[in-house]
Amino acid sequence: MRLKLTGTLIGVAILTFTAAKFAQGPSSTSSTSTLRAAASYLDSRLEWWEHWPNAARDHDTQCVSCHTALPYAMARPALHRVLDEPEPTAAERMMFANVVKRVTLWKEVEPFYPDQTRGLPKTSESRGTESVLNAVVLAARDASSNVLSDDTRQAFANMWALQFKAGDLKGAWAWLNFHLEPWESNESAYFGASLAAIAAGTAPGNYAAAPEIQDQLKLLREYLQKGADTERLFNRAMVLWASSKLSGLITSPQRQAIIDAVLAKQHEDGGWSMSDLGTWKRSDSTPLETSSDGYATGLMALALQSGGLARTDARVSRALSWLSMHQDSKTGMWYAASLNKQRDPASDPGKFLSDAATAYAVLALVEKH
Repeated sequence: MRLKLTGTLIGVAILTFTAAKFAQGPSSTSSTSTLRAAASYLDSRLEWWEHWPNAARDHDTQCVSCHTALPYAMARPALHRVLDEPEPTAAERMMFANVVKRVTLWKEVEPFYPDQTRGLPKTSESRGTESVLNAVVLAARDASSNVLSDDTRQAFANMWALQFKAGDLKGAWAWLNFHLEPWESNESAYFGASLAAIAAGTAPGNYAAAPEIQDQLKLLREYLQKGADTERLFNRAMVLWASSKLSGLITSPQRQAIIDAVLAKQHEDGGWSMSDLGTWKRSDSTPLETSSDGYATGLMALALQSGGLARTDARVSRALSWLSMHQDSKTGMWYAASLNKQRDPASDPGKFLSDAATAYAVLALVEKH
């Protein structure tokens, strides 16, 4: 009994010490090492994606994947800032050139998945999805220079032109649905609309205040606020994060309700599991992993901080401690398992959710108030 109590006290002390380090920000040697390892992993994964034949698209471009390229685009600028890296990586430059090319050739380049090869309504879904992803990528790029480029303005123009003006998705966009969770399924349009809000709120030059987009933003706010009480927790966490970028997305009671719902799902170890954030079911009927994982924990920790909880809050500190202790020492990644079927975690497709997990873990660890 004495030995068990001592071990518990030591564990608490380690958690407290680690949480305190990250609460102070990512400036210590150990946290810098953690972030450098994550950056190396993310760089290698984007480079792989850009040369993977399955990612190739029309006009010598690549698909902007929700699992690898998009999270990279959102997390890598934060890593540049805290690691004092003045220049984008080669893979990053290639991603930007790819997106700019597709934005510039918007009326000429084929959609990610044309109707002619993938069936209706994949062209519409592809265009809506890509328009949002392009805006997120380029807004994140421009935010570091604090200048909104013409390319990004065009990306937003493409995006707003495809926003629904009527129907159940009024204010949102057609979104890819391959029945793949959590980004390409029946419930993913809300995820996409949250990303659009993040893009508009991230864009520099006070873009969100531009008179010419206020009608579109009104529709977007109405759509997100309407679903903030009923969407699955994964989507509700996304809009909580987005609300820190763009005002008026949710009410104060909605914000508190989402925070309460997130905290209710926190595990004793400080983390969260993706299995708790939606009603997922794998196509191969294998059981979902229920232990805490990097994606759920990274996203929830980021959402809680975006919702107003300080890094020193005990619940947030426990989450950051979980992240600090569960980065893979060999690869620099945080692990998360597929929600769609059991995959070999050592395979490239088996790392898709871990790619997103690593990016969100980084965003949670460097989030500041």
